[in-house]
Amino acid sequence: MHDQNFKNLILDYPREALAFFAKDEMGDNLHQARIIPIRQEQLKDRLGDRFRELDVPLLVEWPNGEREAIVFVMEEESQTNRFSIHRLAHYCLDMAELMETDRVIPVVIFLNIGTRQNQLRLGGDRHSYLEFRYLACDLKRLSAHDYKDSTNIIARLNLPNMHHPKQERLQIYLAAQLGLLKFEPNPNKQRKYVDFIDYYADLSEQEIIEFRTHYLNEEGEIMGLAQILRQEGRQEGRQEGHQEGRQAECIALVTRLLRRKFGIHPELEPSLAQLHTLPIEKLEDLT
Repeated sequence: MHDQNFKNLILDYPREALAFFAKDEMGDNLHQARIIPIRQEQLKDRLGDRFRELDVPLLVEWPNGEREAIVFVMEEESQTNRFSIHRLAHYCLDMAELMETDRVIPVVIFLNIGTRQNQLRLGGDRHSYLEFRYLACDLKRLSAHDYKDSTNIIARLNLPNMHHPKQERLQIYLAAQLGLLKFEPNPNKQRKYVDFIDYYADLSEQEIIEFRTHYLNEEGEIMGLAQILRQEGRQEGRQEGHQEGRQAECIALVTRLLRRKFGIHPELEPSLAQLHTLPIEKLEDLT
């Protein structure tokens, strides 16, 4: 389940994934880059029985010649004690042979903290003949507070996976939802990643009740959500009317999803479904 969740996440947002999970390697060099997922079927055909399937390999190219192409091997580990550095090293060697390059960077995304092998050394008493390391992203070691206002959708969607005080779980959950709403205009992907956030937030029944109490008003409307978005949009200098219109449509969609999730009265749904047809002035009056 975790593997597929993160595979989809990386394939849907490869640029943002590299900028977040592999920021030590990429920096600001992704603007002109072309990112190409390497299909697992292609690897099976060319590597045959030697194929060792991991999550997502990405080929990053710079058409302007700014940098030589790099292959990123992205792996997600939900149980740190099951991580195999030998398997990862095998996979990277296979990938280097397949792509005819030595520019391969392994990146491992750890969901939980635990004991693991950080490097591999093969050799004797006098010399090392093979050394292997990988770039690690320990989500639980990252502070959700540092990323709750991030403009990177990967960071915002993973806020529930980061470290945060228990009493801030609802605020972090809301910040993740707001990030999805602001940075993903596609309704289908919004539906998809509302579920992603919900899966990793794993709110208890009591927390759902508290969320309804603190973030929903008596009529079942999401209290302050539209106002927060409009305020953030103005602070970022969003002046064009079509942008606010897009936000209004997103508000309607996410509101419907959250209402269904938190058991809000279904008779309110027809009204919500019409929100996107109203002018922004009317929406402001309603909120």
